[in-house]
Parts: sequence; structure tokens; C-alpha cells
Amino acid sequence: MNNRIVYISNYKSPLGNLLLASNGKALIGLWIEHQKYFFNMKDKNVIKNDELEIFKRTKSWLDNYFNRQKPKISSLPLEPEGNCFRQEVWKILCQIPYGETITYGEIAKKVAKKMNKKSMSAQAVGNAIGHNPISIIIPCHRVVGVNGNLTGYAGGIDKKVKLLILEDVDVNKLVYPKK
Repeated sequence: MNNRIVYISNYKSPLGNLLLASNGKALIGLWIEHQKYFFNMKDKNVIKNDELEIFKRTKSWLDNYFNRQKPKISSLPLEPEGNCFRQEVWKILCQIPYGETITYGEIAKKVAKKMNKKSMSAQAVGNAIGHNPISIIIPCHRVVGVNGNLTGYAGGIDKKVKLLILEDVDVNKLVYPKK
């Protein structure tokens, strides 16, 4: 089996180190250090290259985002890898406006409609969201549980809250998980 070339670069963010990955033309991954479902280097020829144009554009996008300038997701070429179901979920995530939240159940209804199904499991949607390979840019942090429950985030609930605060979401209306 041929090893696929994947280029990587790092970005220092207010959340900690981020790992960026590209196929050479589009962004295929962005992970917060130590997050669940972190980049799997198996069967890949990994090459560090900070000079790739996509990394320069992504870092500029992230600089703008962390400076509250609301960059458009569509300004970056994104190619997250996943099955058709996950792709549909991630497309819906990209439609959530900056500073707003949506529930897993609402996304499940949208996916069911797109796939011509009566209903869709919010848990299945949650699993697809949890495996989002392009954190922050594909805004899975904007998804909350029913009644505003702050549920899972692969990067950690603390980072999810920081991103929501950055986007001026009133986190006082959200329900924190019991420890």
C-alpha cells in the first residue's frame, strides 16, 4: 500500500498548539493538541512544510478568527475526509452563523431531510460531529445539547466554552456538565 503524502504545520493559538494538515492544495485537518480523535499518521508519509500556501491562508484565517474578525469558512479550500453521512453533517456545521448555536437534534432533522429519511439519530450526528477533522473552522463548537447542555467537544469542554465566548455567545445560558 502506497503511503499518501500529508503536509503538516503548527499554529500557536489562544487554545494551545494546533496541528494543520493538507493534501497539498486543501486543508484536510486541524486539531487542537491532545484532542480526542487526533491526527492518525498511520499509512501516511508526513512532511512538515510551513511554506504551503494553504497553511499561510489558514493561519491568516485563524489570526482573523482569534481577533474576532469573523472570517468566512468558504474562503478556505477544505477537504475533510469522511463518509457521505459525516460529509453532510459537516456541511451543515459550516452553515451555523458565527456567534450562534444549534442542537444536535436540529442537525439530525436537517440531515434526515437531506437524506430523505423520516428521522435521524442525534447520537449518530454527535458521533459525526465528534470526528470533525477540521476543528474551529468547521465550527462543531457551536453545537449544544437539548436545553443548552454543553456536551462533548473533542478538544474539551473548556476549549468549546472559550470559542463560544470569543464569538460572544452568552455562555451563562448554557448548562455545564456535572462533574
